[in-house]
Amino acid sequence: MKLYYFPGACSLADHIALQWTGIAHEAVRVSPEAIKSDEYLQMNPNGTVPMLLHDGFVLTENIAILGYIAEQRPEAALLGDGTARGRADVMRWLSYLNSDVHMAFKPIFTPWRFLPDEAQADALHEQARIMIGVHLQRLDNQLEGKDWLVGTRSIADPYLFVILRWAIRKNIPLDDFRNLLNFLERMFTDEGVFAAIVSEEDELE
Repeated sequence: MKLYYFPGACSLADHIALQWTGIAHEAVRVSPEAIKSDEYLQMNPNGTVPMLLHDGFVLTENIAILGYIAEQRPEAALLGDGTARGRADVMRWLSYLNSDVHMAFKPIFTPWRFLPDEAQADALHEQARIMIGVHLQRLDNQLEGKDWLVGTRSIADPYLFVILRWAIRKNIPLDDFRNLLNFLERMFTDEGVFAAIVSEEDELE
């Protein structure tokens, strides 16, 4: 497998999943400029990361990639407890992270996509931070009494880890979210997580 990524992007979730499953892979670092090149756009017209190549199969979209990785190694049990409901629970939280929480960061990352007047960016940022706080509270509640988002380790957990790193980078306080802080500590001491970060960034932040 070949995973295309750039540091700080949500592609880190896929990199962690590859580490957790033990699948042999090559991580290809690209730049925000490179993913807009004609060569890259021929493979992925969206011009985004992550992108996964596997035996001629080109796969984009984070949820699809995470699910595909997990299905290659069912013994890693990253899709729940093996039941339809267990799998649905994983996909429920993964979808929430992707469609709601991830999107809540967009006004902070790319305010010009939402505003004709950049002078309004501060107000947009503030509203986004409020919404992110609401999501973080829901996630903190979900982790009450659990080490992992659905109770057992799954492909939803690396995505949550990415989200929390974004919150830290954007100075969104996590002090009131005890369960999320405990989750972060577990993830930062996980060998697979450590390996993925070092591979991508050459050093822990």
